[in-house]
Amino acid sequence: MAGDRMGARVVIVTNPRSGGGKAVRDGLVQRAEDMGAQVWMTSAERDAASLARSAIQEGAQVLGVAGGDGTVSAVAAVAADEGRPLVVAPAGTRNHFARDLGLDLRDPGRALDALIDGEPMQVDLGALGSRVFVNNVSFGMYADALLEPGYREDKPRAFATVAPDYLKGKQWVDARVDTPWGAVEYPQVVLISNNPYHLATPRWLGRRFSLTTGELGVIVLKRPAQAPPDLLRHLRDELRLHKRDVSPPDDGVVVWSAPGITLHGEVRHLEAGVDGEAVRLPLPVVCGIRPGALRVLLTKDRPGVPGASAASAVRPSRRGR
Repeated sequence: MAGDRMGARVVIVTNPRSGGGKAVRDGLVQRAEDMGAQVWMTSAERDAASLARSAIQEGAQVLGVAGGDGTVSAVAAVAADEGRPLVVAPAGTRNHFARDLGLDLRDPGRALDALIDGEPMQVDLGALGSRVFVNNVSFGMYADALLEPGYREDKPRAFATVAPDYLKGKQWVDARVDTPWGAVEYPQVVLISNNPYHLATPRWLGRRFSLTTGELGVIVLKRPAQAPPDLLRHLRDELRLHKRDVSPPDDGVVVWSAPGITLHGEVRHLEAGVDGEAVRLPLPVVCGIRPGALRVLLTKDRPGVPGASAASAVRPSRRGR
């Protein structure tokens, strides 16, 4: 069994609701148990972080996680703090972190092969005070949609509910963001990612080809003087126009990378989405990066890793000062 060959106790923290029950439906749970790992399910009484901490207390030497990015983020935080390696199985809906690790999203159980002969890699984690994030922290329309009742069950309805005020220019992020070209007051969108997103080519738009740059990626969409008819299309078009490493100050979107970013404001709190989970953050909001904080075990064959031609299209962003 995998656990015996590794000489380690393995606990896979699993969210049975993620991805519409993908972990059970796709046979991941059975495969993990057949390999000698223990599978611990989250519930209303036991969340992913508390299960991961209990697993460490009971002697787990390797942690695994099967679920969406929110579940992955919670277990990754414990693994990093306790110095345990983590195996990530993409059993959620979007699986952005697993995707950017190059894992096979079509076969979540395949990630468990890393328990046998996995390759270790040290990757960065975003830091938000004592909290970590594997993907991003967002402010604006997406964060507001997360707060809508029934968001998980009907995401289009949630976005349709919050979108009109943004589209009419009546809603924005009630904060000030410091950029390399000065402060941006009341932006419409702020997205802070654990390592920069690729923006140069449409095919790979929104991918992270590296999780080891030691920097955050930052995208700020300014509030236009006249509201665009379609905010999402406006953001997409601005990003397509963003061909250079650094945005000139008069661009509608400002993109850069840095080891830290701060949002200031007069309000006490901002609604935010942290790895797809709705949270309320006190101001100022200070985001940083923890270089190489997490050790992941990855399968040797990762079909999601872009080829050399795609990787060569990535231009590193200049670090903001």
